[in-house]
Amino acid sequence: MSQKNSTVSSQYLNIRNQNKNEILEDYVEAIQEISELKGDVKNADLAEHFGVSQATINKNLKRLINFNLAKSEPYRSIFLTNEGKRLAQISKEKHEIVYNFLLNIGVSKKTAQFDSEGIEHHVSDETLRIMKKFKK
Repeated sequence: MSQKNSTVSSQYLNIRNQNKNEILEDYVEAIQEISELKGDVKNADLAEHFGVSQATINKNLKRLINFNLAKSEPYRSIFLTNEGKRLAQISKEKHEIVYNFLLNIGVSKKTAQFDSEGIEHHVSDETLRIMKKFKK
């Protein structure tokens, strides 16, 4: 395999891994937000937040628990572990940096909110540092 093909393969592998983590990041961020608003988080809250079925919530909640990001018992509230809280904070900070950067370059609030939701999962630390410094 050539150096160029190896680099391209590595980039695609990195993107696939980021896509797998994207759902986890979205869920811990949502759990944190709902918890701050309501005090406790139920599966139904997440289903409403994401607009998905209870079955989808259950599947993703199992993944969160397997990665030690959340804890829950049947018919009980969902809680983030310390690791889950840390990931939620990192995700929130990344989202805010990307969102503010987009606003600073003239993107509308609605579009910046929509775009930052996807970009935050795929942006490098280097790019985030530069975005954070950018002021209009």
